[in-house]
Amino acid sequence: MKLKPLLEIKNITMKFGSLIANEDVSFNIHENEIVSLIGPNGAGKTTLFNCITGFYKPFSGKTIYLGKDITNLPPHRICKLGITRTFQIVKTLNEMTVKENVMTGAFLTTRNRKEAEESAEEILNITGLYKKKDVLGANLTIADRKRVEIARALATKPRILMLDECMAGLNQTEIKEVMNLILQLKDQGLSLLIVEHIMEAIMPISDNVVVLNAGRKIAEGKPEDVVNNEEVIKAYLGVKYHAKSKKS
Repeated sequence: MKLKPLLEIKNITMKFGSLIANEDVSFNIHENEIVSLIGPNGAGKTTLFNCITGFYKPFSGKTIYLGKDITNLPPHRICKLGITRTFQIVKTLNEMTVKENVMTGAFLTTRNRKEAEESAEEILNITGLYKKKDVLGANLTIADRKRVEIARALATKPRILMLDECMAGLNQTEIKEVMNLILQLKDQGLSLLIVEHIMEAIMPISDNVVVLNAGRKIAEGKPEDVVNNEEVIKAYLGVKYHAKSKKS
């Protein structure tokens, strides 16, 4: 018996005036699955994130979570239901410590400071930030800022974690660390939707890949199928990456 999706994106279309940012986009996310959303700049990936998480109200289409339509709910309600996200531009609270940053996420599900601290410290251990818990946000490297973003999102206790270019600007060692963290989170039962441009990092850890181009879904499938799709090669991956992936 086929398992019912955790999240269903159904025919989402988003317009800004005459500009169509997303056009009839549909795909599903299942329990304990990593789905990656890839495509060239301007393909509509972050716009789709905004539609799913309530920052934009789509022109048409629906977002169904656990069988319920959440399309018109505000972001804080969607987050409280169990879908949380990070942002392309990190939003570290610079005058707060790392621990306090993460606690802001924990306060979504508790008003008790001690509970929020305990939750934050547990997540700091998981994300490798515990030793830096007393460092101010303003003094963090870009890699640590991105990790704080993930930790703060995890503190909201999501079932689906949405990561928007969490590896951009990182070196190879830092990218590998984020890849390992993502796999660790999946092992703990989390489902993830990830926007990423670093194909060498995202393809090996993805269960399913959705490709957008000019707002439309042009392909969906297992990573090994997507990298061999002629339309995806032409629109985004390029012959060079395709040749490299066949060698590895």
